[in-house]
Amino acid sequence: MTHTVRIIAIDNVTHDVKRIVAEKPEGYTFEPGQATEVAINKEGFKDEKRPFTFTSLPEDEHLELTIKMYEREGVTQEFDNLQTNDELLIGDSWGTISYKGPGYFIAGGAGVTPFIAILRKLEKDGKIEGNTLLYSNKKERDIILEIELRQMLGLKFVNTLTQEKNEQYFHGRIDKKFLQDHVKDFSKYFYVCGTMEMTEQILKTLKDLGVKEDQLVYEQ
Repeated sequence: MTHTVRIIAIDNVTHDVKRIVAEKPEGYTFEPGQATEVAINKEGFKDEKRPFTFTSLPEDEHLELTIKMYEREGVTQEFDNLQTNDELLIGDSWGTISYKGPGYFIAGGAGVTPFIAILRKLEKDGKIEGNTLLYSNKKERDIILEIELRQMLGLKFVNTLTQEKNEQYFHGRIDKKFLQDHVKDFSKYFYVCGTMEMTEQILKTLKDLGVKEDQLVYEQ
């Protein structure tokens, strides 16, 4: 089912990521970590659907989406032109990323968005203890919601940059050595979200390190 929702607020999160707050249809439900198909309610864009994850909580009054704008990708560039009172078309919620228990969240870039709502919910419920976020970005300016995530996770928020050296952050990709250095318990759950290439590489590496399939949570 498609719902038409009005945009209430738009904020910049990073240089190329925006937070869009929209009306929530009556009776609309989702679980933290789930996504929906979103289109812009304008001629030429109504059928151009893109998947985005909710970063609000199910009990919140409004819907929140945290969206990365990609150059040379016409639809997300059009999202960059949206203003308050413009309308979005959203479908029903879907997705296989959901919280199973304490573990390691491994994200690349905008891949952190499914984890934002999950971590916010855990923080709200007083259950965030025992979780770690390993987060890879190209540069410091690409880190999404760094202040909020650090407040929630403290030293359990581990950042690495692949295209910039900065003494405040680790440098390099999340590879086998990085996982061996930062994962203290390979019997926990592992939540993985990033590009398809990154996700496949990390899942393979985790399995090589002895992690079983039923410990892995990722979009399938």
